[in-house]
Amino acid sequence: MPSLFAKPISELKGVGSKRAELFKKLGAPTVGALLRLYPRAYEDWSRPVHFDAAPLDTPCAVRAQVLQVGGPVFSKSGVMLLRVRVCDETGAAMSFVFFNNPYIPNLLHAGQMYLFYGKITVKDGRRQMVSPEFAEADHAPGMRPIYPQTKGLSSRLIEKAVAQALRLLPDVLRDPLAQTLRQQYALCELRYALENIHRPPNEESMQVARRRLAFEELLVLQLGMLTLKGRNREESAFRVEQDCTDAFWALLPFSPTAAQRRAAAEAVADMESGVPMNRLIQGDVGSGKTAVAAACCFVAAKNGMQAALMAPTDILAHQHFETLSKMLAPAGVRVALLTGAVKPKEKQACKEALLSGEIDVLVGTHALLTPDVQFCRLGLVITDEQHRFGVRQRAALAEKARGTHVLVMSATPIPRTLALMIYGDLDLSVLDELPPGRKPVATYCIDSAKRLRALRFLQKHVHAGRQCYVICPAIDGGEDKASVLSYAQKLSRTLPDVRVAVLHGRMKPKEKDAVMEAFANGKTDILVSTTVVEVGVDVPNATVILIENAERYGLSQLHQLRGRVGRGKEESYCILLTDAQTEQTRARMRILCETNDGFRVAESDLKLRGPGDFFGSRQHGLPALKIADLNDDMAVLRDAQAVAKAILREDPGLEAEAHRGLRAEVRQLFSSLQSD
Repeated sequence: MPSLFAKPISELKGVGSKRAELFKKLGAPTVGALLRLYPRAYEDWSRPVHFDAAPLDTPCAVRAQVLQVGGPVFSKSGVMLLRVRVCDETGAAMSFVFFNNPYIPNLLHAGQMYLFYGKITVKDGRRQMVSPEFAEADHAPGMRPIYPQTKGLSSRLIEKAVAQALRLLPDVLRDPLAQTLRQQYALCELRYALENIHRPPNEESMQVARRRLAFEELLVLQLGMLTLKGRNREESAFRVEQDCTDAFWALLPFSPTAAQRRAAAEAVADMESGVPMNRLIQGDVGSGKTAVAAACCFVAAKNGMQAALMAPTDILAHQHFETLSKMLAPAGVRVALLTGAVKPKEKQACKEALLSGEIDVLVGTHALLTPDVQFCRLGLVITDEQHRFGVRQRAALAEKARGTHVLVMSATPIPRTLALMIYGDLDLSVLDELPPGRKPVATYCIDSAKRLRALRFLQKHVHAGRQCYVICPAIDGGEDKASVLSYAQKLSRTLPDVRVAVLHGRMKPKEKDAVMEAFANGKTDILVSTTVVEVGVDVPNATVILIENAERYGLSQLHQLRGRVGRGKEESYCILLTDAQTEQTRARMRILCETNDGFRVAESDLKLRGPGDFFGSRQHGLPALKIADLNDDMAVLRDAQAVAKAILREDPGLEAEAHRGLRAEVRQLFSSLQSD
């Protein structure tokens, strides 16, 4: 790319060092990054409407002639008001009102035509527009960009900086997409795309630019993920010589589902192939991913390998340790636990046993990533709740041994095509059925008027020997949302015969473990918690979960929380409590009440929330999409996936001259991941 793209943003006229820091906050430290800071929306000035066709309270453009500019009028509080009388081409008249703008008489002239942009409202039965933006009719913008903003940096200031950057573009701009590729997929050139995403004359030009930039973004992401997938594929790995999964299934007190058998068989086949496994097991809450992981650990151990399982929290790691020990210890497979909560002396003994080969399976948290944790024959790495770990963290554990098999698990159901986008470096196994006997959780949505009735329902279940969860969005404080600490106090007063405990993220690991252990052992009746219980906590005796301020959570997160109950044989219930009455909130709550299918929930979540939240780097360790929209760009994604595979078949290292630009973009994208 030309050196312009690497030019510091501070070198643009009118930016300077202080304002450059604000641009950096928005992810635009250079001119190139600024040009990739795409508008989040547009003001459409290209299609002005007549007054009588203009929607109320909705931004729109109108073409009007100024009839009269009134003199200034001052309110008692000193606010200056100016009224401008205008009419459109049909002759319909209206007043525009401007506050504290003494320059209006110099900017708007009677007899001239202008385009005005703003909201039309009704006051005293008359239509008006308050403080609209305006431009001379012959010089009005087509579609004016609205950029992501930060305090001290308005969209208009960003627009000026972008306009300057566009003027600096060289006449010949090297395009990372080859001409043949652009022709094949009807994609415009990069220069056209940048000019028309920032300053489009109309909707059509903007869509042409957006499609090309979305294609490029998805192509670069796919190239990077597929490169990761292919890394070390040619190198030798720990090879499974004997598939002993049948022996493992025989150890269990239950029969595995067909989906569990299929997923385990796919994983073992990978480990038998001679190249490292790189597989994702994706399944809904309660679909039995842990048993599949245990089967893989069993096969690895019986073939002379060590296995490591990494979980995102101490609670979940301890739970996996207990589960794997029960499953594997009877077969002579030695399982150990290593977390930050383990005492130093025990930790040191564990490390020594690991290095000497006395431990077959090590379960832990990110503590497994520290350099002093050394394996003697690590052949299998498993990460649970993959959406809590990034690509970099996953790779850090796998790099502890050359050619290691990698298995990752996620309980966040995602439509298959989208999963391939997020986890493009992985092969995919789906657990699409639940073990027999698991009953769907009955889900209901109520408002705060029925809260006391809901609490009595919890009390009834406690008296029947069951346990319950109450989920709050805050730990303390917050007038508009339930907080764990105050809620627990009120609950103890409302239900004095019920044992109440509190769990939240500010507690020390030992405190959290003690609270969860007491709840798991039945010493607590109701656990009031934040979403720290969302992942993996397994208490079969818990039959009711009440979620306060349910509107504050995404659908997939609500589904995860609902999965904390219904894990035993008893009928279980999820109560969603919200006073929010927006149509979107009602639609979201309806979905949860109608289905327990996590894949349906996830699809609905994606449609309602959009991909920004669903696929942000915080959830998946990948960069947030800047312009591609997975609601609308599924066809573009499929094309980008096909092109990425074809390019890497011919040029695995992206070394050809035609791929130089793409190689630079892939490196830039994934180097930013490494620095996160």
